[in-house]
Amino acid sequence: MTLSHSLLLIRHASSSTHEYSLGKSLVCHVSSRQQSYMEVTQNFCEALRACSSIGDVLIGRKLHAQLISMGLYASVFLQNHLLHMYSNCNWIDDAFRVFYSIQNPNVFSWNTMINGLLDSGRVGEAEKLFEEMPVRDSVSWTTLMSGYFRNGRPQETVKVFASMFLCCGGVSDPFAFSCAMKACGSLGHIKLAHQLHGLVEKLDFGSNIPIQNSLVDMYIKCGSVLSAESLFLKISKPSLFCWNSMIYGYSKFYGASKALDLFTQMPERDNVSWNTMISIFSQHGFGVESLNMFVEMWNQGFRPNSMTYASVLSACTSIYDLKWGTHLHARIVRMEPSMEPSVDVLVGSCLIDMYAKCGHLGFAWQVFNNLREQNAVSWTSLISGVAQVGLEVEAFVLFNQMREGTAALDEFTLATIIGVCSGQEYVSVGEQLHGYTIKAGMDSSIPVGNSLITMYAKCGNANEANHVFKLLPLRDIITWTAMITTFSQAGEVEKAREYFNKMPERNIITWNSMLGTYVQNGLWEEGLKLYTLMLRKGVDLDWITIATSVRACADLAILKLGIQIIAQAVKLGFGSNVSVENSFITLYSKCGQMQEAQKAFDSIHEKNLISWNAIMAGYSQNGHGRKVIEIFENMLKTDCIPDHISYISVLSGCSHSGLVTEGKHYFSSMTKNFGISPTCEHFACMVDLLGRSGLLEQAKNLIDGMPFKPNSGVWGALLGACRMHRNSKLAEFAVKNLLELDAKDSGSYVLLANIYSDSGKLEAFAEVRKMMKEKGIQKNPGCSWIEVDNRVHVFTVDDTNHPRIKDVYIMLEETIKKIEDTGQYLNPNKSLREQGYHSEKLAVAFGLISLPAWMPILVMKNLRVCHDCHLVIKLISLVTSRELIVRDGYRFHHFKNGICSCGDFW
Repeated sequence: MTLSHSLLLIRHASSSTHEYSLGKSLVCHVSSRQQSYMEVTQNFCEALRACSSIGDVLIGRKLHAQLISMGLYASVFLQNHLLHMYSNCNWIDDAFRVFYSIQNPNVFSWNTMINGLLDSGRVGEAEKLFEEMPVRDSVSWTTLMSGYFRNGRPQETVKVFASMFLCCGGVSDPFAFSCAMKACGSLGHIKLAHQLHGLVEKLDFGSNIPIQNSLVDMYIKCGSVLSAESLFLKISKPSLFCWNSMIYGYSKFYGASKALDLFTQMPERDNVSWNTMISIFSQHGFGVESLNMFVEMWNQGFRPNSMTYASVLSACTSIYDLKWGTHLHARIVRMEPSMEPSVDVLVGSCLIDMYAKCGHLGFAWQVFNNLREQNAVSWTSLISGVAQVGLEVEAFVLFNQMREGTAALDEFTLATIIGVCSGQEYVSVGEQLHGYTIKAGMDSSIPVGNSLITMYAKCGNANEANHVFKLLPLRDIITWTAMITTFSQAGEVEKAREYFNKMPERNIITWNSMLGTYVQNGLWEEGLKLYTLMLRKGVDLDWITIATSVRACADLAILKLGIQIIAQAVKLGFGSNVSVENSFITLYSKCGQMQEAQKAFDSIHEKNLISWNAIMAGYSQNGHGRKVIEIFENMLKTDCIPDHISYISVLSGCSHSGLVTEGKHYFSSMTKNFGISPTCEHFACMVDLLGRSGLLEQAKNLIDGMPFKPNSGVWGALLGACRMHRNSKLAEFAVKNLLELDAKDSGSYVLLANIYSDSGKLEAFAEVRKMMKEKGIQKNPGCSWIEVDNRVHVFTVDDTNHPRIKDVYIMLEETIKKIEDTGQYLNPNKSLREQGYHSEKLAVAFGLISLPAWMPILVMKNLRVCHDCHLVIKLISLVTSRELIVRDGYRFHHFKNGICSCGDFW
């Protein structure tokens, strides 16, 4: 009787309602007197295998009974098959009874029983049985190793492998190596990975295809893609498994582009290859490319499975393409009945996620309620979708409902709900969830640990985030990157770099995180040094790298280097990325090149709000208030809705150009027309506008009417206006409030001292200076810099360190003599303060001796330019016929023919 015959008999038997006659016919078949003992034994063996295959333990028991009645039960061969049948059907207690009834169990009996126990999760009993074995073979060891791994205990798998090596004097079974390498990959232990690889080569298993597959997979899971790549390139004919593993590894280390390059080189592909590539595009944010790959897969004759649809639905979610998502939903229902959402939980969960994140919670609930089984994945998808649309409280309610139900919480559910606690409002809930993870034994999980680090970082608790990091037994690239981001947000740049340097492996996201840390914390030079290091290391840059590096050049006003990075962006194909193009606008704007900024803006095909804000901010900083208003009105005509940043640019532009009426109009309309509540920055712009126009009382009244406490920006704006109009009384009031916010702010003291000086109140001036000395408050040192011959030259007040400082002073003194001859340069108050040359004057003089006459001179300064320097530089532009551009800490000044773009209003 063949296996198929046995299966047919069993299926027929299992469909009958006459169990007695069924059992009789089965017995008659296997006990025919015309058959020999060997034939009967073989028939029983195949019938038991068939029961095991379909999991029908009732028929198996009938066969068990017949074995006893026929006197064949003493056969160890048949007892082993009974043992295997009960174990496979998960009837472990029955299997145990059979095992202990065997008078002389052989090694197969022991191995089968141990495997059955491990399959049912009874690890302790399996360990005990393994210790009692009189004799072990290689299968005994590998059974225990694979069982530990299946039960989530990879450390024990490695320990058993080591014990096997010691007890047996080596390991000759390739499967044992495969088990150990799977466990090593799960642990992410790269040192152990290299040791296992060395053993494989020593025992000459390197040409074994399963071993090659395991090695490549192990290295990738340990994060050592370079080791995997080196091995992969040495294999003459890599298996499909190796190709697919390397594509996944390339995506992790090099990005989606390199993974696609490898995919196109494959000599053949299977469904896993297509699914891997579709998933990579989806996970890396290339939603459209993921959908295109799905269409290509279908055209190539490959049928998608539930994994394919899950990835494609995730891609629809990432680009919020509800139309494509609903099309896929209809396609699944129409063409894939086995994957219909009510049947396939994975597909159903992805549909829930897609509908929820696209804002259709009703559809998400409908799919969720129709699921036959609501497991951890479907619950997590619903919780995540609800949280993403801002319904945090509802997400917590769903989490509690899940806990009360039958679905088991997993690490991804906990990671998701912890991610909801992303601010001070939910910090106590986050701490409670942290405690729950410890109680549930999931605090060592990498996804949970990563979410806890991120949660504490967003709540401003870097110390607790670091504590979680240090307690994690295993860390991945996301863990390290999360800590770098945490330190960046806390302003601990050195700590961020320390962790960056300790990382065993880095990807582009990590490099960008460190680069962003430098730029966001004002360490632009360090950021550009890191960018240069990335180029030297051969790191594949992405659009985030380019945009961040261009921003660093913008903040430093290093135009030449910025232009070089722009050229590189175009070469790499990022020139049409809207975020990169927006950074071009910012670069040109902050370097005073508004014509080039306008060209960059005009070249953007699909402008977003950031594009409009960037060009408006540029014109505002460069003193073109009316141009800002013109662009703002053009933006409104495109149906692009402004945000609070848009209005900061508009109000700042009005302030820099003295457009009081227009400023009042837009300040009122931001709330009236768009429901945008003014922030301190908006009030500071209005105070600056009113104050500089001499409307100091209106400015003070506006501050008094603010719905919240003014910050230092608001009081600083009033203080600046007081200096311009020499109102020392109101200045004292502003300084008092400023010092309540920051008693150590040197700028406030200096500005008040200068107001007294300008007003001729020498005693008050001396008193402020004395107070600063007693409190140990020092004036922030001013410095200016200029780029010449691809080098940045920095000057400080009365600088003596520059190699050409003598030439600089000679040029400056000669030029000042020329402007004094015009009769327009008078500084009656200079005797009250230092006689030295401020840094911006020195930088301008260096530009005069270093740059050709046709080239504009661009100087940067970290503080606001003083009145004397402003007047001197304005007159230098007159007597030298040079265009001079100075960007101080507040705005741009374009000097030409003795006129400044600010109209002497800054």
